[in-house]
Amino acid sequence: MRILKTERLELRELALGDDEFILKLLNEPGFLRHIGDKGVRSPADAREYIAKGPMQSYGRFGFGLYLTCLAGREEPVGICGLLKRDTLPDADLGFAFLSRYWSKGYATESAAAVLDHGKRRLRLKRIVAITAPDNRGSIAVLEKVGLKFERLVRLGDDAHDLKLFGPGDGADFAETAA
Repeated sequence: MRILKTERLELRELALGDDEFILKLLNEPGFLRHIGDKGVRSPADAREYIAKGPMQSYGRFGFGLYLTCLAGREEPVGICGLLKRDTLPDADLGFAFLSRYWSKGYATESAAAVLDHGKRRLRLKRIVAITAPDNRGSIAVLEKVGLKFERLVRLGDDAHDLKLFGPGDGADFAETAA
């Protein structure tokens, strides 16, 4: 099901048939370095990741990570969407793209559309994003879509520090829109 369309991209719910793309994306060096190893090593692992992650999130929260394709071409270039983690009070924006599609503006274009969708359609009061402190590319995208660094967070006792970005000054969307 298509969720969003931008000038150059279409975002739709992930399906089990997207397993080969997810397998490729989750094993790219940039994904492993900046996001982490999800243990996806086969198409079956990828289907399980899709079923227990994005698909379960659609049913539970009404949102999740979406397959991001070039408009009119059905060519997947990445994923972008919203996640709800037990360790964060707010939904958070997440995205990852195949490295050959980096520096083309796709992450910014899809992230801006997802933020707008979260605010207007899903009526989420606050959306944040987290990233590794050294992930300059993601930090630049978050700043371009209007999010600002708020503080360092850890998502678990044994986790590393992550940078948390939000609408700024702890404000929610209603306050920043005024």
